Amino acid sequence: MRKLTVAIDGPAGAGKSSVAKVLANRVHYLYIDTGAMYRAFTWAVLEKGIDLSDEKAVRDLVDTIDIRLEPQADLCRVYVGSTEVTEAIRTQRVSSHVSAVAALAVVREKLVKLQQAMAQGGGVILDGRDIGTVVLPQADLKIFLTASVDSRARRRYLEVQAKGGSETYEDIAASIAARDDMDSHRAVSPLKKADDAIVVDNSDLDLEQTADVILGLMKERG
Repeated sequence: MRKLTVAIDGPAGAGKSSVAKVLANRVHYLYIDTGAMYRAFTWAVLEKGIDLSDEKAVRDLVDTIDIRLEPQADLCRVYVGSTEVTEAIRTQRVSSHVSAVAALAVVREKLVKLQQAMAQGGGVILDGRDIGTVVLPQADLKIFLTASVDSRARRRYLEVQAKGGSETYEDIAASIAARDDMDSHRAVSPLKKADDAIVVDNSDLDLEQTADVILGLMKERG
């Protein structure tokens, strides 16, 4: 196959990052975890105690922050400066604030430019909520990966339980539904299916089956 640029968009908890990693390993592409970049910025905002209404403080952080991704076979390691935040950015504390941070135009402008630069040349898979509409509108293949709120909440609940967390299924489902609403209605780059994106509903598919479906579409485009 020729080296494609693949954009995977969709709501929180649909498994975008997980399937993107599987696909990248299968076809030896670079996986660019855009969600991790927004989570890393959110982590920095929380660590510094920045009020999102303080435009100067947010702008100063945008101008000085150093976010790095180091893709590896099993995961994408994430750094803010010299601090690894791979695990820290997956906490519920970060999850509950990332939509508000990602909605800030100044933050998106900074991170979109970084993502576009990383995607030059093809052979990349990016996932997020506005990859096919804003970051890579000319992507060779655009996927809108979705699943029911119930399916997404159940998956997240099992992950939390496996890690010894205390969040209830009801809390997780409510959080996912709220984030769907916020992401879909934010003023800047809302969650939206690109007109030429292919919808893949994986409510009843596991990770490998989802990857199989998208790989088939990649082969058709390649």
